Amino acid sequence: MSKSTVALTVGVLLILWLASVCVLGARGAFAQAPGQPPLPIFFAVMLPIVTFLAAYRTSAAFRGFVLTLDQRLAVGLQAWRFGGLGFIALTAYNVLPGTFAWPAGLGDIAIGATAPVFAVALARTPGLVSSGRFVAWNVLGILDLVVAVGAGTLVAWFGIGADSASMGPMAQLPLLLIPGFLVPLFVILHIAALFQARHIARRHGML
Repeated sequence: MSKSTVALTVGVLLILWLASVCVLGARGAFAQAPGQPPLPIFFAVMLPIVTFLAAYRTSAAFRGFVLTLDQRLAVGLQAWRFGGLGFIALTAYNVLPGTFAWPAGLGDIAIGATAPVFAVALARTPGLVSSGRFVAWNVLGILDLVVAVGAGTLVAWFGIGADSASMGPMAQLPLLLIPGFLVPLFVILHIAALFQARHIARRHGML
């Protein structure tokens, strides 16, 4: 399978994934009663990541696509995470609980603000992909998303830090697109960058 065919297949799957989240979200498939484990959101986050890892392991064509993914584009997409500022704005209006919004928002702002810096640096120095600071940035990006999902789970399921606001809006459109599509997509992009870094390091005998 050629790289262009893989790229087209990936593009179609991304569109179908986004459409599925929108359709299911419009039908209320992700909404849960307070105090219930947010399993629909959990599966929405984890299923794409597990599928990506399985495809990477089993398909040489897909693995080749991932290992040659343009990191300037991938990192540039992470700049959208500066939109985490919206979480903080929503908690100010009592739409989302601060226990979730502040750590999720500040972490996303940090990654989103530094993404253009790394994108420009990669354009100038492609070898930066295998550098320790780029690897660390991707690890921190994943950690930020793990913290955000964890904080949201603690509030939604156990009521920890809950106030008059709830996590309910995150299970409804349009905010549902964040955990249902953007979070797993950003995690996948981070993982792809780490796979590239490891591949380059091995190729140059650094591992």
